Amino acid sequence: MKHLNETVAYIRAKVKTDAEIGIVLGSGLGNLTDDIEIEYSLPYGEIPHFPVSTVKGHIGKLLFGKMGGKAVIVMGGRFHFYEGYSAQQVIYPVRVMKQLGVKTLLLSNAAGAVNLDYQVGDLMIINDHISFFTENPLMGKNEDEIGTRFPDMSEPYCKELIAKAHSIAKANSMKIHEGVYTAVTGPTFETRAEYKLIQILGSDVVGMSTVQENIAAVHCGIKVFAVSVVTDMGIREDENTITHEEVLQAAKEAEPKLALLFNEMVRSI
Repeated sequence: MKHLNETVAYIRAKVKTDAEIGIVLGSGLGNLTDDIEIEYSLPYGEIPHFPVSTVKGHIGKLLFGKMGGKAVIVMGGRFHFYEGYSAQQVIYPVRVMKQLGVKTLLLSNAAGAVNLDYQVGDLMIINDHISFFTENPLMGKNEDEIGTRFPDMSEPYCKELIAKAHSIAKANSMKIHEGVYTAVTGPTFETRAEYKLIQILGSDVVGMSTVQENIAAVHCGIKVFAVSVVTDMGIREDENTITHEEVLQAAKEAEPKLALLFNEMVRSI
């Protein structure tokens, strides 16, 4: 808690606005910041005890401003377990947001599809996840001031927010899926056998983020809504490979849809 308190004190000395909504932008989705009226921008490297994003496609700043008429805190890029950070470092910003007053968290990510009905560029609302392939961030001594030792995960993604998203999508004639996200450590993309296993387990998409942040948010009482942008097809019959550059390009092309959804979600909260 000492580090957390120091981080929050630093931010409060710099930022004079409060926000109840937090947003995390995934790989290639940084241009969504164009829809934010930015009032304060803090580079991660200047914030005490904050990790620093090392992945291409992440701008690496904590942004404060207005979106959809509401005050928001936005992570312009997240941290990943595969970057060498501990699971506790990955979720640190979520706990900071909680201390800053955030009650609702919107998460986004780029993901590979294992559901054969999906196509590159589609959006999928996450209604559940499989976390067995990555480390649980709550391992170790529990911070009782933050949350209970054994948090319930029967509704990791808020059903009320999912219903709002479907209404927004319908009103804007936007095609949107709803399904299960499986988290893996990365940084390698999955083998063909791994993709098939993930599909057999009942997942629709797979990625290298989001789940640890979700667990941390649920642990400290934040409501979560999350969307995956399908940036590649994991299950495929041809022999093509996947590159990070292709993932970023696909995410960029899907940004307008995600921007519309997030703007309207924020407006409706």
